[in-house]
Amino acid sequence: MSALFEPLALRSVTVPNRVWMAPMCQYSAAPDGPEQGVPTDWHLAHLGARASGGLGLALVEATAVTPEGRISPYDLGLWNDRQQEAFTRITRFLSEQGTVPGIQLAHAGRKASTERTWVERGAPLAPGRDHGWQPVAPSPLPFSGAHATPGELTRDQIAGVVRQFADSARRAHEAGFKVVEIHGAHGYLINEFLSPFTNRRTDEYGGSFEGRTRFALEVVEAVRAVWPDELPLFFRISATDWLTENPEDGREGWTGDDTVRLAKELLARGVDLLDTSTGGNAPDARIEAAPGFQVPFAERVKKETDLPVGAVGLITEPRQAEQIVASGQADAVLLGRELLRRPCWANEAAAELGAEPRRPIQYHRA
Repeated sequence: MSALFEPLALRSVTVPNRVWMAPMCQYSAAPDGPEQGVPTDWHLAHLGARASGGLGLALVEATAVTPEGRISPYDLGLWNDRQQEAFTRITRFLSEQGTVPGIQLAHAGRKASTERTWVERGAPLAPGRDHGWQPVAPSPLPFSGAHATPGELTRDQIAGVVRQFADSARRAHEAGFKVVEIHGAHGYLINEFLSPFTNRRTDEYGGSFEGRTRFALEVVEAVRAVWPDELPLFFRISATDWLTENPEDGREGWTGDDTVRLAKELLARGVDLLDTSTGGNAPDARIEAAPGFQVPFAERVKKETDLPVGAVGLITEPRQAEQIVASGQADAVLLGRELLRRPCWANEAAAELGAEPRRPIQYHRA
């Protein structure tokens, strides 16, 4: 039996294999009006094609918990009834294909209000123009010189965002999702609080490790309080800002040590898996990407804590993925761009590794 195609039980959910789809923004929702943030036929077709390709779990793209939390005006949201209703069609179809439906809940923080990535490379949108708005962050530090300076969140606003995450998690359950993932990576709002590179606060939400992780843990606690006990909760993290790995840089950031320490706190609060990525918080950080370059960060969390982990990052070949899971480096692999190129990657991998592909009955001739 291929390790990659063994089921994985998380609380009451059994994921049929360890090949999962990472959240990938499609920038294909309406930017305003009654359909703002609502999933469309594109989202159904995009996710459905990968599910019919044999995935164990599919995580819907970063879905904002508030309009101001979108990366772009064209992002998905889950803050109203119309959005919730539209998601039920997607969760039903994924489940019918044997794929566990999951969703990543997010707030973009200082990286909000940008164009779609294929328009001027995702350039920032000025507040009040072209559907743009004023971003918010733990500290008034723009992501780059082209980005607007974000407003510094007050304590009351922080509490409001925590409630918004919980409200969206409740809606996710009602829409039929079986997994919720909290987005704490890639330089978005939660990651901004975690890292001393972007968090310069002097109140209880800044300074020490305990202060900088307070917001993340409050979000986890609020979501876990409304998310059913029998369903798993994931947390996505950037395990490093890639600053301390380059000591000549001279800047302080989030580290692998911090990630292990936080993982233990997340486990204690009911998180069931750490989706382990890196980077995205410092736009000019030096990252030497190579096949599997982020896997060691997941492996370290798995070795030093009791928290299951997912591995990501230039995982493209079936035997590469098999080795990651079989060797115990991670409990699952999450593929991104490779699934855009090869929607049936999971079934192709099953055939290569001697497992049984899970093809729809309509594809019996395959």
